[in-house]
Amino acid sequence: MTAADIPHVRRVATESWHATYEGLIPREVQDRFLDQAYSPGMLEKRCGRTPFYVAETGNEIIGFANFSPVREDGSVELAAIYLLPEAQNRGAGSKLLRQGIRELQPKSVFIDVESGNRIGKTFYEAKGFRTVEEFDDDFDGHVLKTERMRLDLE
Repeated sequence: MTAADIPHVRRVATESWHATYEGLIPREVQDRFLDQAYSPGMLEKRCGRTPFYVAETGNEIIGFANFSPVREDGSVELAAIYLLPEAQNRGAGSKLLRQGIRELQPKSVFIDVESGNRIGKTFYEAKGFRTVEEFDDDFDGHVLKTERMRLDLE
C-alpha cells in the first residue's frame, strides 16, 4: 500500500464492513470504528509501520490485508483482510494471505474473527486456520463473541 491508495482502502474497509457486519454490529458502532481505525492519518501510520498489501483488478483496489511485524516467537497477526463484496470468492483474499506469508515467512498466523462472521470463518477454515480460543470482546460497548484462530505453517 502507498499513501495514494489510502482513499481506496478506506472505501474497501467501509463497504466490506457494512456488508460483513450488518446485523452483527450496529451501524453506528461500525462507523465510529471505521472513522478511527481507517482515518487517513491512521492508515498512513499503519502503512509505514506494518506490512500492508492491496489487491487490484485493473486500476481498482478491490481489497487489502494488514499484518503485524513478525514477533520473536515467529508468529504474525493478520490484523485485517477485507475485499469489496463483489470481489469476494475470486481468489484475491487467498492471494493477499499468501503474499503476506511468502514475504513475512512466519511460523504461524493468528486472526480474531467475530463468531457470527460466517464469510470470514469459512474463508479462514478453508485455509487451514483452527479456533484456539473463544472469548467475549467489548467492542465500543457492544459485546462480540470472538474466536481466536491460528494457522500453523511449520
